Amino acid sequence: MELYKRVIEIVDANLIHCLIPIILILMLVEVIFKKRFETKKALNLIRWTIIIYTIVTFTFYLIEIAINPDEHAFINRATGPYWWAYWIMLLSALFLPLTLFIEKLALKFWYVLLVALGMKSGMYFERFVIITTSFHRDYQPENGNAGLIETMSYGIGIFFIQGIIIALLTLGIFEIIKRKKTGYNNT
Repeated sequence: MELYKRVIEIVDANLIHCLIPIILILMLVEVIFKKRFETKKALNLIRWTIIIYTIVTFTFYLIEIAINPDEHAFINRATGPYWWAYWIMLLSALFLPLTLFIEKLALKFWYVLLVALGMKSGMYFERFVIITTSFHRDYQPENGNAGLIETMSYGIGIFFIQGIIIALLTLGIFEIIKRKKTGYNNT
């Protein structure tokens, strides 16, 4: 189980958190180059990545709840004072990605972007709360939040740079595959 958690952390940090910049770059390339690159194939790859990630993480979450029910506060969160927010986050992380099985929706950049936002809405809300509460600490000196803002902007910048690199590499790989297929057909 520890190996699974480590693999999910690596996939989260290097791919899932970068989905928004990846999709935005693909949208930008589609708008600028008008069907010059294989953006739809890259979007389809992202679609299946999201679906597989959702199924795998939810399966292991259910297994972990069955094995160690005391370590999870599912019932408390699902019925507590913020039950509505918990259910929205749970449903958007679980069922929204599974709507990508519908091909008409999955081929729309804006919808896949919405799914990527919904998948990690809990993480975004958690980061928002951490940032907001750190700004309102009474015991912090005047410039105590400068380091936090620099750290946050650095983290966001890294996710965007990773997303740009992954999007460009994906488009490059699909372009190489397309050229090899057309190259073999011409000879």
